[in-house]
Amino acid sequence: MNYDQILIRYGELSTKGRNRSKFVEKLGNSVRRILHDFPKVGIKCTRDRTYVILNGEDGSQILERLKNVFGIQSFSPVMKTGKDIEEMKDVALQLFKKVYQEGQTFKITTKRADKTFFMETDELNHTFGAHMLQNVPNLKVNVKQPDINMQIEIRTEATYISCETIQGAGGLPAGSSGKAMLMLSGGIDSPVAGHLSMKRGLEVEGVHFFSPPFTSERAKQKVLDLSEKLAYMNGHFVLHIVPFTDIQQLIQKQVPENYSMTTTRRLMLRITDAIREKQEALAIVTGESLGQVASQTLESMYAINEVTNTPILRPLIMMDKSDIVDIAQSIDTHDISIRPYEDCCTIFVPASPKTKPKREKVMRYESFVDFEPYIQEAVENIETIIIKPQANKADLFNELF
Repeated sequence: MNYDQILIRYGELSTKGRNRSKFVEKLGNSVRRILHDFPKVGIKCTRDRTYVILNGEDGSQILERLKNVFGIQSFSPVMKTGKDIEEMKDVALQLFKKVYQEGQTFKITTKRADKTFFMETDELNHTFGAHMLQNVPNLKVNVKQPDINMQIEIRTEATYISCETIQGAGGLPAGSSGKAMLMLSGGIDSPVAGHLSMKRGLEVEGVHFFSPPFTSERAKQKVLDLSEKLAYMNGHFVLHIVPFTDIQQLIQKQVPENYSMTTTRRLMLRITDAIREKQEALAIVTGESLGQVASQTLESMYAINEVTNTPILRPLIMMDKSDIVDIAQSIDTHDISIRPYEDCCTIFVPASPKTKPKREKVMRYESFVDFEPYIQEAVENIETIIIKPQANKADLFNELF
């Protein structure tokens, strides 16, 4: 007997009131995107559950994909049956024998969502428990820590039976909290910031600054690989690659060395803000952690933030580096991030960057140069790449702005 459906349970979005249907719709869209290459799969969204109807597709691969979808509290591979008690018992026994191994313990957990069903929850638990004990030799009950927890959910339209509950990613569905631009370097922090932002329902697009020939194609590929990891969480990821060479060289010539990093960050923020406006996003996400490097002191943030009124979201701001590394490892971005290829934030780092820059000073240094034409040129020549999970190079869709 093979599973015929996967039942998806909601987490935080179950607490939503009048807008609940919009959150459920967003979750359904996320599931469809992540399963786009399973053409036979059907997806049915209801107020309380979402159902993935397998129609003969490989359920094991689909289960792995669903682990990355935000908005899912948990999910179970299930058999769907009618509400005839003998039919339910027969399906439950077949399913139990499929997963049972000698010596394992079990319990029955029944949820009677259809209150018109003729048996009460306790009676159902006893009925199905007795049926398993009568038909599986040497089987024992353990209600506290069972090896197998058979779940029987009786709903209005059908009964759903499962022996496995898989933890989902939690959070809110992608796009349910709006759109933001993620300043994505090749380091450890920014992919983690993107991951945490997406978990809170943000649709995130990446902005990466590329400075050839000072930064190599390998550094660019590193960011593409990081973007592909983020795409697993939403079905796709949009990356904007900004040509930054001319601006960086101009900064090195015109701005005192100890203030060059501050100006670099300010101009990156101005460019990201221009892209944000073009993409109709409402915020900018960074991987900054307070005090981690010179540009992430409170004084530096104060001087850099002055260039925009757009909300700057910093999911990592109070996190220790070790905690950030743990998350990077858990989302499989860490090993990519530590590849030894420099990005544009590291190639021109001064020997003694200013850790407490003055806003007035950096504004004065920048006043001697008209950066606006360079900013406009960079924005006009952005390369946009749409990345899908498990994509190969031929699947990357490129277009110039």
